[in-house]
Amino acid sequence: MTVEKKPYPFTMERPPAEGRAAAFLSAFSDILRASSYRPILDLYSRITLHCSRCSTECMLFEASGDPADNPCYRSSILLRIYRRHFTPRGRLLTKLTGGIARTERDIDEMTESYYHCTACGRCTRYCPFGIDHRLVVRLGRYVLSETGIVPKNLSASTREQLEGPARNTSGLPLKVLRDNLSFLEEEIREIKGVSVRFPVDVMDAEYVFFAPVSDYIMEAETLMGIACVLHEAGVSWTIASGDFDAINYGLFYSDARLGDILRSMVREVRRLKGRKILVGECGHAYRSMRDFLSTYDSGEAIPVEHVLELTSRLIEEKRIELDPAVISERVTYHDPCNIARSGWIVDQPRAIIRSFIRDFAEMDHAGIDNYCCGGGGGTVAVGELKQYRMEVAGRRKAEQLRKTGAGTVIAPCANCKKQIRELIAHYRLPLNLAGMHDLIFSAIKIKRTE
Repeated sequence: MTVEKKPYPFTMERPPAEGRAAAFLSAFSDILRASSYRPILDLYSRITLHCSRCSTECMLFEASGDPADNPCYRSSILLRIYRRHFTPRGRLLTKLTGGIARTERDIDEMTESYYHCTACGRCTRYCPFGIDHRLVVRLGRYVLSETGIVPKNLSASTREQLEGPARNTSGLPLKVLRDNLSFLEEEIREIKGVSVRFPVDVMDAEYVFFAPVSDYIMEAETLMGIACVLHEAGVSWTIASGDFDAINYGLFYSDARLGDILRSMVREVRRLKGRKILVGECGHAYRSMRDFLSTYDSGEAIPVEHVLELTSRLIEEKRIELDPAVISERVTYHDPCNIARSGWIVDQPRAIIRSFIRDFAEMDHAGIDNYCCGGGGGTVAVGELKQYRMEVAGRRKAEQLRKTGAGTVIAPCANCKKQIRELIAHYRLPLNLAGMHDLIFSAIKIKRTE
């Protein structure tokens, strides 16, 4: 039976021309042999996927009403392939009735549905059966990528980070990085009147710092705020010249690439004999390290800390002081899914905010129950998805932002910043966007001069 393939919804580098189903099943089989996914799929394939409790909590399905945006239905696509081709009963029925044509249709459906998902994890939190829909989407994307079906922006950026001469997703040369850091030091000196350094390749520092390369290009105030906090508290830290980019797009489409990037970061930490990893404000960078570093690091465990955790602790210990008179307008806070859904970083940013911001407006469904900005799961990097991100995925977040009446929204994550910046323009919201340490940079009192 000949099956007509649908056009791919995004640009790919080397999309498969023929034999997609066979290649997909071969890749799926290899992944099952080399990983621990099989017991999870065995369990999930025995659980009903028809209750759709998750759909009442999914912002995508709420906005679109499209069955393909129902988390239960989305997970069922991969699980029915698993039942059909990787369970004894399914293999027998497939031999009798044929299953390749159906698998071809499933691949078309999966390709679009799985990259609409922002992998925010809200559906998993509300699933009465405990199905981790975010994990199923990640696995489905992994198998698709091994077949050659992956958005070009994700695969090309990851390859640049792993193989490019500059070792970062944007191809920023090390010389330009150093020049940018020198410029930021001059800016701090001019604004704050003190000398604050951005150390590079310092041996035996307590923290090796990783921030998204986009911060070094576009988020100067965020980096200056972080540097001022670490300076004032006397924290020992350094940036690694060999791999300074915290972005890990492997989390969004390939466990193999996820592991390659993490191992590269670990090598830098050990080269510099650092004791801990400090992650900038980026949410997915922190989750990729906290959740998966131990899986790919065979050496002694390296503690991982998010800069919001550290800054909150430094305020509590009275090692830094913020001026409460600097920020007068109403401020709201967006919880990045990758750090809030698990409950890791929910109270700390609010403790920071309340230490120096007088008018704080909480969004509805905040903290662990937050709604995604609409650009999670790597979707913000896929150009073809922009209209979907604005009209469907980001609609609920735009409504939340408008209701707060705030003049500034804090979004401490590189992907969230990009998405919310575009939402503000698309919906003409009367808001300014800032990172947490942007505001801290304005308010911090620097007394330490050495």
